[in-house]
Amino acid sequence: MELAIVIAVVVVALIFDYTNGFHDAANAIATSVSTRALTPRVALGMAAVMNFVGAFLGQKVAQTVGDTIDPGSGAHALTIVMCGLIGAIAWNMITWYFGLPSSSSHALIGGLVGSALAASVFVNWSTVLNKVVIPMLVSPIVAFSLGFAVMLAIMWIFRRANQHKAQRHFKIAQTVSAAAMALGHGLQDAQKTMGVIFLALLAGGFVAEDADLPLWVIFAAAAAISLGTWAGGWRIMRTLGRRIIHLDPARGFASEAVAASVLYTTAYVWEAPISTTHTITSAVMGVGATKRFSAVRWGVAKTIVWAWILTFPMSALVAAVSYWVLHFFLP
Repeated sequence: MELAIVIAVVVVALIFDYTNGFHDAANAIATSVSTRALTPRVALGMAAVMNFVGAFLGQKVAQTVGDTIDPGSGAHALTIVMCGLIGAIAWNMITWYFGLPSSSSHALIGGLVGSALAASVFVNWSTVLNKVVIPMLVSPIVAFSLGFAVMLAIMWIFRRANQHKAQRHFKIAQTVSAAAMALGHGLQDAQKTMGVIFLALLAGGFVAEDADLPLWVIFAAAAAISLGTWAGGWRIMRTLGRRIIHLDPARGFASEAVAASVLYTTAYVWEAPISTTHTITSAVMGVGATKRFSAVRWGVAKTIVWAWILTFPMSALVAAVSYWVLHFFLP
């Protein structure tokens, strides 16, 4: 019975990973596509490959995700993990439908916390606060500020350059910055699914608490997010690439470079599962504000911020309701 539930949880976790890939495909490539630095299919292919590679570059974020709750062991614990995933997938699909770049990361953490609270099991609030909530608030501010500062520096450095030639060079540079962004997305987001699968294996008694992540878990999570990225997320891509602000290649490069830097820093230094969506969107707003603050479509930005605010509680609510329903069938 428990083996069957573990297999079901792993499958649902990989489905979440797949939805994460197509939901967040825009993170890595929307700016490059909107500036015509890359064609959509080339950009998606590159992002899928770099997502796959990035998933193998660390495990600290996965450990943080696995430390957010302690569901115990047995079928009941596996039900809690399953319901957390259901909450995250549901919110991913809702925001994808409306074209809103919300956070798959915070949907996952919110779902796990919501199902844990519904089941009255331990939630590691210290980890949630220090590794999720604080980075959730700080990373967009840092990305916006750095985006604004880096773009100002680029404008000053290239103020006497031929703008047509400079933008052509930045188009080429965007290939590198988009790849770096996709690598950071794999580093961050694939690890979150690894953490959940490890949590399920631990609850089912298939791994020890101090064991390393099995290679098959890393490979499966990397493959699922890559396939999801290849499937693409065209609705969100339009929002991020054009509806917030129309980007030129220089601003596209600046936003991608800043976002990638923030992703690497938080993954390796802070070990925090931050939102790639929040990071790149904030960076886009920051570089866009260097034109003039009115150049950013703040009405669209306001809608996106509301989606961010609602992500954690709404995914938690769906997960809690799912638990209350499922635990009658899987006690």
